[in-house]
Amino acid sequence: MPTAVRSHAKVNLGLYIGAPRPDGFHGLTTVYQTLELYDLVTVRAQRAAATALRLSSNDKRVPTDSRNTAWKMVVLALEALGINAEVEITIEKRLPVQGGLGAGSANAVAALVGLEVELGIVAKDRGLPPFEQEALEGWGTQMVGLEIAARVGSDVPLFLIGGAVLGLDRGQQVYPLPDIERVWCVVAVPAVGVSTPQAFRDWDALCATEGLTANASADKLNELSRAYASAFAGAIPKGRQGAGSSGVLSVGEGLAGPQESVLVRTGISSWIQNDFERVVFPQHPSLGEIKRILAASGTPEAALHASLSGSGSALYGLYLTRGDAEAAQERLRAAGVESRLTRTLPRPAYWGDMLLP
Repeated sequence: MPTAVRSHAKVNLGLYIGAPRPDGFHGLTTVYQTLELYDLVTVRAQRAAATALRLSSNDKRVPTDSRNTAWKMVVLALEALGINAEVEITIEKRLPVQGGLGAGSANAVAALVGLEVELGIVAKDRGLPPFEQEALEGWGTQMVGLEIAARVGSDVPLFLIGGAVLGLDRGQQVYPLPDIERVWCVVAVPAVGVSTPQAFRDWDALCATEGLTANASADKLNELSRAYASAFAGAIPKGRQGAGSSGVLSVGEGLAGPQESVLVRTGISSWIQNDFERVVFPQHPSLGEIKRILAASGTPEAALHASLSGSGSALYGLYLTRGDAEAAQERLRAAGVESRLTRTLPRPAYWGDMLLP
């Protein structure tokens, strides 16, 4: 029987970008948050005298050769394990392609999980343990490692952790944060596309105009990383630090009132922002309007937070109730914008939900 794996999406709870570095990359500080939305990745694999890969997808835009992140991950994993295998990967796309939701990176980790189950490295009926920072015993980290994931892509390592994850450097340095409680999320999927390389070029031009240097932005990014860590640590009620493996808060647990969100109580939503909005929105004004629709500021259905995800073009809004989220969907529908209704996915649920029965 092949192994089917849910390949969950992510959004960025803030994305701060530094000026271009001498190595050509950009430092950044962000918090990744996994969502219930997913692609479906199915893996068939058996040990063989020589490695052979086949990859297919229901979406013609998905590369089916060595350019694919799932392909790259499987090749590197087999090399690290010292195993040859015949592997067949099928990617059923349900997430937008190049939408800023990390779909391709998530596919890579899902392919890794499926590969390890198929090869009997870990028994499927054992279940998938959540990532544990101290022991590095999360799924895939023992046998493959976060370093290999980072070679596949900067935001691939986050999917070896799941939940709320602090991302530093190029985004590949990842640290698990205490999870926020589940909230409803509406992901807007505009018809317009955004080129990530072009967004970075526009950002570089803005840095040059404003005189922002790599050294100066490094100080800002370090300060923001500390602010994120402090804010999320503050989301755990007194006496709960270190209790349990998840640190997840239910809505109303330990809060001033039953309808207050951790995002609001800690003030996180008041200062997080996505720097890409500064260069993407001027080029694509319709995306700024979609953010306004999602936010619905000053109304009873206002979002806890609304933002571009990554460089876009997907945007999202977070809501305390399903009714507020559905109201946002209705506003988007009236504006002719496609959307998906989902929820944020804490770390234990991320791992518990990954394998299909």
